[in-house]
Amino acid sequence: MTFLIWLAAYLIGSLPFGFIISRFFIRTDIRAHGSGNIGATNVLRVIGWKAALPVFILDLSKGLASVYLAKLISGQPEVYLIAGFLSMIGHSYPVFLKFKGGKAAATGIGVLIALSWQITLILTVFAALIIGATRYVSLASISAACMVPLLFWLLGFDFPYIVFGLVTAVLVCIRHLENIKRLLNGTESKLGKNT
Repeated sequence: MTFLIWLAAYLIGSLPFGFIISRFFIRTDIRAHGSGNIGATNVLRVIGWKAALPVFILDLSKGLASVYLAKLISGQPEVYLIAGFLSMIGHSYPVFLKFKGGKAAATGIGVLIALSWQITLILTVFAALIIGATRYVSLASISAACMVPLLFWLLGFDFPYIVFGLVTAVLVCIRHLENIKRLLNGTESKLGKNT
């Protein structure tokens, strides 16, 4: 049963909503435009908020649904924490798009909502401040992801949550390696700019 929960979480995470919705709006593959990513930020830059908002909500919902499904069936922290991580893996490496997907941030937010609304709220404010100050969505995503294990520890969550926070932070950083390089050399695109 545990294996089926984890498989379902990966498959839910693999649903490529950015690809599907961009096909509907611009009749082309979003991966051929902008950063080449299927996530909401690239959809926002290429198409606009009317497409990006549903992509963000649906990508977020994948993480939320995966954790809640695992909680409903199992209720064991290790099972639903791994389910949440696998939904992020599915979003990043979707079987439906030859394992070329998004950067795990929106799906990770959904996972986090299911685990702790308090931490989600703290990180939402934190990320909003970073975006407001710098206009870099990638910097906000990376910084917030790295804060997750620290917040789990500070708020007294059990060790498996801290491990989950660490591995998901590593995943988000790996998926943002190109962004990190562009941030360091000053060529990263800012929110509101298409280049």
